[in-house]
Amino acid sequence: MSQAPNKPSRPQQAVLDSMMVRLLEADEVERCHQLLEEEHYLGSLRPVGERMYYGVTDAEGEWLGVLVFCAGARRLRARDEWIGWSEEQRRRRLSMVVSNTRFLLLAGKSVPNLASKTLSLVLARLSADWEERYGHPVLIVETFVDPEHFCGTLYSASGWSELG
Repeated sequence: MSQAPNKPSRPQQAVLDSMMVRLLEADEVERCHQLLEEEHYLGSLRPVGERMYYGVTDAEGEWLGVLVFCAGARRLRARDEWIGWSEEQRRRRLSMVVSNTRFLLLAGKSVPNLASKTLSLVLARLSADWEERYGHPVLIVETFVDPEHFCGTLYSASGWSELG
């Protein structure tokens, strides 16, 4: 009997059950940039301002992926209209908008549902981590999906709203 599509096998489920998402230490950020340069279609990035780097690891500490979050875009018409804030509110609250600028699962390391579980785990801790480091929470997370490369299925399946 064949397995249903996207249903992890027992070994794959074991990876999902034991995986961890953690903040990368300062000495690990260079490796993150190197992996992004090698494997992400946009390459690495040079973020300015507030930022957080996360690593996704298996039970043995082997890296499965990386995520980078940075300060949100200063102005985005679709986002700003969706929020409905005034110019003064935008000025005061923009720091609470964070952008998921990179999400990379390493080639040959992915298993079914790894992306959705990773996103769920990191979003569950992002605001607390951000507040501990920068002194304010995260209220909105945004990202951009290049429709020439991706459909955005992960984000829509995770309840995100497409704005533009």
